This record gives sequence, structure tokens and C-alpha cells, in this order.
Amino acid sequence: MDVLALYREAGAYHEGHFLLASGRHSPKFLQSTTVLQYPRLTEQVGRAIAQKLRGEGIEAQTLVGPAMGGVVLAYEAARHYGTRAIFAEKDGQGGMKVREAFTVTPGETFVAVEDVLTTGGSVLKAVRAVEALGGRCVAIACIVDRRAEEGPLQGYRLVSLSRLHFDTYAPEEVPEWLAERPLQEI
Repeated sequence: MDVLALYREAGAYHEGHFLLASGRHSPKFLQSTTVLQYPRLTEQVGRAIAQKLRGEGIEAQTLVGPAMGGVVLAYEAARHYGTRAIFAEKDGQGGMKVREAFTVTPGETFVAVEDVLTTGGSVLKAVRAVEALGGRCVAIACIVDRRAEEGPLQGYRLVSLSRLHFDTYAPEEVPEWLAERPLQEI
């Protein structure tokens, strides 16, 4: 799957000056919600993630996505993977929690599903929420891995449909050419 072509087709590949959820600045941005609004494209991505997980021999009982962005993606990947999908949501204290309506049994295996990894911070919060209930993360899956380094995901198996590198900058390191562009918060 040519992920970048898919994002371009959906009008979800942007160039400018973006403040990412991680707090870093980037001249390029992939807007997954634009892709995931189209059932045909969401189905393609979900199927591709499920196939990649199966192809790598990853077996899990549950797929989990961080709310809100990972909910639709985790559901669609789970539909093709043949299991259930749950989600973790913000807990109001900087972390995430699994909604009370979902149960996780001790030792239950799961894959955390995210759209784009920049630092991995959001998906790691979802992983920790499920692990706190006794779940065991067997992998993290994403559409695009755009991390510059492994960072906080070290120790977790990662499956991605694509690895793209877009430069990102800490707020105090934004180059002048980028700072001159209007800032768009994501």
C-alpha cells in the first residue's frame, strides 16, 4: 500500500507550519481524520493493518485505539483481524483510561492501533491504561511511523504500513524559514 498516495488522494497530506500534538513543529502534516472519513479508504487501511499483523504472526485477543483518532481505525482493523475493538480515552489527569463498559481480563493480549506515530506518547498512554487492567501488549500498529527515534516505545513490537520521516523541531529550535509561515495548531 502506498500510504502517502492514499493521504494525497484524500487531500490529507499538507505542507505549511504545523504545531503537532507532541508540541513539536513540522513543515508537513498527515491529517488522518481526512482519510478516515471515507469508508472505502478506512476499509483499505484497516484491512492492510490486519493483514500485516497476521503476516508477522501477531496474535491478539483485542485491538485498542486511543480516543478519538484511534477509535475508527482500531474498529476497522479489528473487523478484518477478526476480534473486538475497544478504546482508551483521556482521564482528565494527563493519562488515559479504558471506559468502564469495556472489560479486560488479566493476561488478555492486545494490539494498540494508532494512525500516525510522531513520538508515540498518545498510543503509549492507551497501552498503559490497558496494561493497568492486566492486559498484555503484544504489538503497536500504525499507518505511519514518522518517529525520528524509538523513544518511549522501546520494548514494544511495532508494525507500521509505512515509515516516513518529516523533520520536526522543538519550539525553541524552529528554523526561520518555517517560523515565517503561519502556524496551524493540529
